[in-house]
Amino acid sequence: MTEEKKKAVVMAFKPPRSSEWKSLQTEESNDIGVDQARRNQDELYNVLLSSLQMQHLVVLAGSGCSMGAGGPSMLDLWNEVVGTNPSDKVKSVIDTVRYDITHKNIEALLSRIEASLALNEDKALESFLNDSKRQILEKCSKFLANEEKLEAHRTFVHRLSRRRVRDQRLKIFTTNYDLCFESAAGALGIVVIDGFSFSYPRRFDPRFFDQDIVRRPRNGSESATYLEGVFLLYKLHGSVNWANKGNGNVVQEASPEPHEACLIYPAAGKYQQSFRQPHLELMAQYMASVREPNTCIIVTGFGFNDDHLSEPLMSAVNSNPHLRLIVVDPSAKERLVDGNEHWGRLGELNAQGEDVWLISADFNQFAQLIPDLRSLSPADALVKAIRGVATAE
Repeated sequence: MTEEKKKAVVMAFKPPRSSEWKSLQTEESNDIGVDQARRNQDELYNVLLSSLQMQHLVVLAGSGCSMGAGGPSMLDLWNEVVGTNPSDKVKSVIDTVRYDITHKNIEALLSRIEASLALNEDKALESFLNDSKRQILEKCSKFLANEEKLEAHRTFVHRLSRRRVRDQRLKIFTTNYDLCFESAAGALGIVVIDGFSFSYPRRFDPRFFDQDIVRRPRNGSESATYLEGVFLLYKLHGSVNWANKGNGNVVQEASPEPHEACLIYPAAGKYQQSFRQPHLELMAQYMASVREPNTCIIVTGFGFNDDHLSEPLMSAVNSNPHLRLIVVDPSAKERLVDGNEHWGRLGELNAQGEDVWLISADFNQFAQLIPDLRSLSPADALVKAIRGVATAE
């Protein structure tokens, strides 16, 4: 287990135009601290409650969501492919592409290998690259043997999908290859529309994203109603159970061969691969969703390191006046100080008073913070709204 996984995250949030983070942790030894933390919790609860009831709700989920369930980090993938004590064969490959092994970055290493193979044929490099892809596929596939680790995913999906049926369906865009969201939905009996047919073999066709599911009445006197809980899932970088059979034919298989796996592996070339089918269609859906009016986007477990996803999102924040962005990251405070340019821009937008909210929490913690949209009766909701108006006055 990495140090990042062991580290306890102190939950806090930073509202727009606020110069300080508001703690969500209670200090039992300090009554004033406890009261302030509870007020902060109420404030964030109300923000999240209103956000979840906006017309469009979009989630961008990165690898941080899966790590809590046992999914691999980028360092885990490095150790799987290169090893903590690299063999002579691996060292030879690394020396060939002149990579500094002290920088344990699997994406940078595979990028160098792909660049080298684009210029010169090399059997050793090609063999190492193919073996790496097989190991990454297995590492991202086999950690879900114990579904008890998916409690946070079940809570996340359960609460977010309980939206009013008159609102647009929840859309989850994820860069993860694993089946965490599908497994969590299956355990809850929730239907996922993922772009694949409901018949077997399940084949990808983007037209399925335009379909929905209704509950047909038992008699003809009632009209059909939309089925509750249905959400749309877009796997931007592919999935461990997608197999590319050629000629645009992508089907779901339990264990596809590495050469057939429809994945965008961690390397610099993933930007170009994102504009090939079926990933092109998923990217198009993503770019359209972040520009819809009256939209809340929740970003969790995503470090803003993928420019092909970060750039459209940051552009939407600048150009979409009816967009609310909620960024959840366990290292949010640190990233605002020494993160990449996207984090720097997020900090500027937040300080300027744009509708950008920053939350310091990991995925498991955030899942517990999400309000249950059906926990309030209509009467309770009315009382809460009246109290909110009275407090504001």
